[in-house]
Amino acid sequence: MGQGFKWRQRHTAVLIVFMVWILSYMDRMVMAAAIPYIAKEFNLSPVAMGGVLSAFFAGYALFQIPGGILADKFGARKVMTGAIVWWSMFTAFTGAVGSLANMIWIRVLFGIGEGIAPAATWKALAVWTPMRERGTANGFMMASNALGPALAPLFVVAIMASWGWRAVFYSLLIPGILLAAWIWYGLPDKPEDKKGISPQELEELKEDTAALNTSKTALQMSFWEVVAEPAVWKSFLILFFSNITAWGFIQWLPSYLVKARGFELVKMGITASLPFFAGTIGFIFGGWLTDVPFKNNRRIPLIISQWFTALFLYLTYTAVSSEMLVIYQTIAGFFLFTATGIVFGLPMSAISKDIAGRAMGIVNTAGQVAGFLSPIIVGYLVQISGGGERSFDTAFIFLISTMLISSLVAMTFTQRKAEQSAAGKASAT
Repeated sequence: MGQGFKWRQRHTAVLIVFMVWILSYMDRMVMAAAIPYIAKEFNLSPVAMGGVLSAFFAGYALFQIPGGILADKFGARKVMTGAIVWWSMFTAFTGAVGSLANMIWIRVLFGIGEGIAPAATWKALAVWTPMRERGTANGFMMASNALGPALAPLFVVAIMASWGWRAVFYSLLIPGILLAAWIWYGLPDKPEDKKGISPQELEELKEDTAALNTSKTALQMSFWEVVAEPAVWKSFLILFFSNITAWGFIQWLPSYLVKARGFELVKMGITASLPFFAGTIGFIFGGWLTDVPFKNNRRIPLIISQWFTALFLYLTYTAVSSEMLVIYQTIAGFFLFTATGIVFGLPMSAISKDIAGRAMGIVNTAGQVAGFLSPIIVGYLVQISGGGERSFDTAFIFLISTMLISSLVAMTFTQRKAEQSAAGKASAT
């Protein structure tokens, strides 16, 4: 009779990095929910609103690769702790700004802190999970990318209704300090340094190097050799185009509901959260798909999810009734985040933990460059469309197109089966 699930130290490690992502998405996504009301106070145009939303990504994208280099050099614990303290401070500073220029600079500096952290979380995940569990662990960790945006509008509505939008940003400082302390004392860079870890779990965490799809000993690889790995550069392109869609949808959905569909504050908060609650399930589902039924061909569920995302985005902006709009946008969120979770799982299951920081820093840079460009492009498309309920139509067509382009790149992704890699290694010895 098989043993049931037993909580292990690696599960605590995955929970910690999950909480890092939850906080990071809460801190960044409260801006998307608050921006319609900030825009009213500062009298911002749609392009200026897009500039505020994109300012975060200027710092965030630039520091993805440096964050990966730092994580590989100094370890995930130090990098994550410092990053969280930094970005939490600038989250609080956001609530004190008095001009558009100051708002943009504060958001850029906030983005720098958040930009250092992601590669360190993947580094920690690679160190703390065996290869066979990384897809599921990555799916659980990345579910935060949907759960954080799901919670953000509800959090914003609850705080802003009583104290205004500035209080929203002030209130997020303390959780950041507490999480940084948990990481420092609870997540060592080496599993053997963790108090209470068993010899059996340490043995399970030994990496199956035969399963890795790398062409050279990981520790000997230069930065450009990491870039040249097919699993890395193809994932870079796939994520770039899919994140154009994701960030356009995430950042502009609250404004679309308020400005084009006429939703009031509370209704907007609830409705804007639904695609992300669905996406939380989608992330976990996508991770399971890549570890179990499609572990040897992860591009199949990715491409299918991308096609369904495009379909339901089309149905969202063409929906006549508010009820059907809510249904379609929720389903679109499920497939969007299922696809995103699978994209991040592609390189994580094909690279060594020794290059995980650099590789994932490179891949995530693509997503954040897309995150910088997408809100500005969408804002421009909305502004030139003349206003009204149909002012977002061109923007939706643009987002659908970029998702379909990403699916075309995904069709070229090839993956060696673990047993094939092992066989190749055996034949060479």
